[in-house]
Amino acid sequence: MDRNQMVIPTAEPFLFQGDSVGCILVHGFTGTPKEMRWMGEYFANLGRTVLGVRLTGHATQPADMVRTKWWDWLASVEDSIHLLRNNCDHVFMMGLSMGGALTLLAAARYPLDGIIAMSTPHALPTDPRLRLLPILKYLVPEVPKGPSDWHDLNNIQDHVSYPKYPTPCIPELLDLLAEMRSSLPQINTPVLLMQSRQDVTIPKESMKFIFDHVASPIKEMMWLENSGHVITREPPRLQVYQAAENFINRILSKESEPQ
Repeated sequence: MDRNQMVIPTAEPFLFQGDSVGCILVHGFTGTPKEMRWMGEYFANLGRTVLGVRLTGHATQPADMVRTKWWDWLASVEDSIHLLRNNCDHVFMMGLSMGGALTLLAAARYPLDGIIAMSTPHALPTDPRLRLLPILKYLVPEVPKGPSDWHDLNNIQDHVSYPKYPTPCIPELLDLLAEMRSSLPQINTPVLLMQSRQDVTIPKESMKFIFDHVASPIKEMMWLENSGHVITREPPRLQVYQAAENFINRILSKESEPQ
């Protein structure tokens, strides 16, 4: 690996070998596997096989991300599915923010036992600058992130992500979300959606929109309190992990029932 593409320390992808139930964890836009690691360790302690994905262009430097397209991020997820499918009897996927959008998109294309989409946008918040993106992406290399909505101020100090949004990547995110929205009616996989009421990063109607448009016969919504966008590292994180655990156990129980 070129030294300029070395992964940021503590932001590496991770793999915990466990039983035949595989859990794929997918981080968000400009984020890193670190935002999913505590959740991954939780499932590893339950004996599950856990893979924390590093999306292409992430966790190194912003210039690497600028060279990627949304389908490169999806390819990272697809690789993880093929890897765990070869080693596990059951595969579940959990994604945060854009990682949730990739999880939903993957569920429309691949057989998964269940998916968990957390803090997942159905679209970006209204912003007049979005109309200028075709020009701005050539003139402004990066744009500041919005105001922080973190509730755990200790964990924000330890959070690892790119400090700003690479402007050329925002149209890729928009295209990814459009592809996800069009794929929702094709999703029949059991799905659990979670979102904080205090999340100011995504539109508040996102979870309900996704819930209403997926075709899954088994679908659940869960609102959280006292948390910002990164619910996997905020005060109610244990509630998030336990809800995901219970959801997976319910799906496994249904699959084991006599037909």
